[in-house]
Amino acid sequence: MAENKKYSYFVDRFDGEVNRSQPLSAYTTFGTGGDADLFIDVIDAESLALALKLAHELDIPRYVIGGGSNLLIGDRGFRGLIIRNSITGREVKGNAITLGGGESLDSVVDLATECSLTGLEFAAGIWGTVGGAVYGNAGAFGSQVGSILEWADLIDNKGNMRTEKRDYFQFAYRHSILKTTGEIVARVCFGLAAGDRREIERRTDEIRQLRCRKHPVNPCSAGCFFKNIEDASQPNGKLPAGKLLEEIGAKDIRVGGAAVFPEHANIIVNTGTASSKDIRELADRLKEKVKERFQIELQEEVICLGEF
Repeated sequence: MAENKKYSYFVDRFDGEVNRSQPLSAYTTFGTGGDADLFIDVIDAESLALALKLAHELDIPRYVIGGGSNLLIGDRGFRGLIIRNSITGREVKGNAITLGGGESLDSVVDLATECSLTGLEFAAGIWGTVGGAVYGNAGAFGSQVGSILEWADLIDNKGNMRTEKRDYFQFAYRHSILKTTGEIVARVCFGLAAGDRREIERRTDEIRQLRCRKHPVNPCSAGCFFKNIEDASQPNGKLPAGKLLEEIGAKDIRVGGAAVFPEHANIIVNTGTASSKDIRELADRLKEKVKERFQIELQEEVICLGEF
């Protein structure tokens, strides 16, 4: 089936819910990126399953996004279908919170606080969605989402849904098996513990203040661009990539409108005029300098997608 017919068939099945040539810059925290051939914002698991199933059957390249907080989309966009997971829903039972994959992770921290549940404080101030956090095993301060996940409803490329418990995900540093299988998170359950609300509030406030000092206040970046380096001799078993970048003078390096954040050498920011190409080239230059100086190959934490 020719590309135009594939696209038309897909659009027709969703009765006006699909946009063609959709600009993607509004859907990433970098604020850059070209158009997607097709774009759909799904708000329930059934629509997500259908979109994935049709894309598979029609052989349309697809990618699912959440909050766009760990994503750099090329200036020439994405040839295929972008699905935005906007599935919401919250339920608290005892010490467990069940959530739609499109819920904001940071807002869930507030929900846990209101319910005097502890275990999610580390995620205070982290941009992005719950589904994205499970996909990339988001974490900070020695804790990670994988440690609190009880189970998740997943949808595969053929639109089949099933529930998997924590062990299935093979969580590691900034990694889950979803990066291999391509399955999408529709719903999750976090297992927390009863705690003292005042102490939980104190800790979340402390973490948010720390992030405000070291991270951009307004979304113009994707947080840390590179993964920290496994090193058992370091605190939490990681050598901070920012330390190496600081030593090679990263904060003085700029490409077009892309610069390194003055307070954190592992954060690249869009100063207002950056293209995705600027950001990509700056990241490549930083990697080269670290490799030359320390013989260490930095690995991106940010996902680069589409045509640059």
